[in-house]
Amino acid sequence: MNRVVIFGDIHANLPALEAVIADMDARRLADRYCLGDLVGYGTFPNEVVTRIREMNVPTLMGNYDQGVGNDSDDCGCAYTNPVSEALGKRSIAWTNAHTSADHKAYLRQLPAHIPLQLGDLRVLLVHGSPRRVNEYLFEDRPDSSFERLLDAVEADVLVCGHTHLPYHKVLPSGRQIVNAGSVGKPKDGDPRACYVVLSAESAQLAVEFIRVPYDVEKTARAIEASEMPHEYAQMLRDGKG
Repeated sequence: MNRVVIFGDIHANLPALEAVIADMDARRLADRYCLGDLVGYGTFPNEVVTRIREMNVPTLMGNYDQGVGNDSDDCGCAYTNPVSEALGKRSIAWTNAHTSADHKAYLRQLPAHIPLQLGDLRVLLVHGSPRRVNEYLFEDRPDSSFERLLDAVEADVLVCGHTHLPYHKVLPSGRQIVNAGSVGKPKDGDPRACYVVLSAESAQLAVEFIRVPYDVEKTARAIEASEMPHEYAQMLRDGKG
């Protein structure tokens, strides 16, 4: 295997997922992997899980998948203020109430890690970090911390999600960290869906981020027509939430 496609953090945004799948199909990109967080914040949890299951894509358990799969009121999210936390509680309550028992059982059995061999590179896929499903690996983390993480899991490349902020970081050792961004809830100011293509020739890694426009208004209006907090609709329009 010398090329893989990685996407995640869909967050119940079916229009974004469908646009990304159509883009992958048009580019004839196979070998697809999902980093998890299929549900939460959006209003199409069952439709998104159904689509992922139909595609038979190897998929990780995200923190939101873990929470909803276990009917928990805790999504494992780090909210920075009481207002965001209150909105988050409403989001997971809505998602728990609107996700089928069969899909919850599917979410509960998803794995925490997927190891891959890409060319000569040992690649590890995680949702948050190798240590915790809900650990945020931001780009500005000290190189030494990233190096220790990669030492612990014996990987050349670590691919994560969870922050919804895409980046590619090359460490002093030459090992690399890639954040795949978010399909359904970007936070980098670009409302378009994001996924990443990794290609390897021997030990040389190429990383391509692909941004895909989708019908943001369709998803936003669906939120505003529901009891999901309407603030999430504007966050999608702005690409900042």
